[in-house]
Amino acid sequence: MNASRLAAIGLVAAAGLWIASGHFLPHQTAESRAGLPAPEGEAKKPFRVAVAMTNVIPHSRKLTIAGRTEADKRVTVTARTGGVLTDLKVKRGMSVQKGEIIAVLSDEAREAQVAQAQAVVTQKRTELEAKRTLILSGTLPRLQLVELEAQLKSAEAALAVAQAEQDRGLVRAPWSAVVHDVAVEVGQAAFSMAGREIASLVALDPMLAVVEVAERQLAGIKVDAVAEVRLVTGERANGKIRFVAKTASPTTRTYRVEVELPNADGKIPDGITAEVVVPLAPVLATRVPRSAVTFSSAGDLGLRVVDANDVVEFTPVGVIEDEQSYMWVTGLPDRTRVIVQGQDFVREGQTVDAVGVPELTAVAK
Repeated sequence: MNASRLAAIGLVAAAGLWIASGHFLPHQTAESRAGLPAPEGEAKKPFRVAVAMTNVIPHSRKLTIAGRTEADKRVTVTARTGGVLTDLKVKRGMSVQKGEIIAVLSDEAREAQVAQAQAVVTQKRTELEAKRTLILSGTLPRLQLVELEAQLKSAEAALAVAQAEQDRGLVRAPWSAVVHDVAVEVGQAAFSMAGREIASLVALDPMLAVVEVAERQLAGIKVDAVAEVRLVTGERANGKIRFVAKTASPTTRTYRVEVELPNADGKIPDGITAEVVVPLAPVLATRVPRSAVTFSSAGDLGLRVVDANDVVEFTPVGVIEDEQSYMWVTGLPDRTRVIVQGQDFVREGQTVDAVGVPELTAVAK
């Protein structure tokens, strides 16, 4: 084989080896072959989050409980004796004062007994006055004076009994109230009416706001504490807690709480839906955006925070008050950096790019 043929075969073999080397040898960039570092854009950047600094302050807690208004007193006025209903002085919705006559039950027998007793009293008084001078002058024995005075007192006592029986026919309001319902009509015979309903009354001043409180909430509610009552009509009123039950309801296991509200004008109706807001003892808390509150991988409610090295941590919190866009929470140390944006895209132990935003004290009230 001549030299020119051998040279050609050698060139072809060398070219094949060079081409194959591109498939089987590791690929190198121009920078790596030159010993230069990779461009900065190819390094993975930390995830960017927004953080806000907390400022823990004493916060007055409020317990809001749904309930209803309830009249302070409610009574059914009944007849104390028989008779005919001759006068009905009230109708539904009327206001009556304590002792005011509601209805009159007349009975001729009672009226006759009063008249007879009055006549006897007049007779005995006349006899006593007529004989007093004779007795004092010694014309009549002094013992007769004692007898006549005793007879007069007995007649006066009989008159008082007759008048008391007649007064039973006057049905009176036991206290100032509003007439809720009337159960009788004028002319109705009532000789068997003793104990029968005449009218029902409700006392609207004061008005009560009544709620049922769970046992875990009972500790912070005290008698004489001021509470705010928000009516479903939009009206608000302040009152004092006058009663906290010491025994739970056997069916609901809740405790009755009554708030007394002034209602001299009667504007607060009985039985209307209401919310009672009770202030509780202040606790150290901070106000955070609702959107920042999240759950841990274990399902605990809390906030994601970053430490001094921008590493994500999870801090469980307790919610003590829920507002429209914010929550008051406990469990956060003061001056903690809370993640307020991006918290759902990072996990505990991850290093992040923490960008500060205005402190949470800027929105605290």
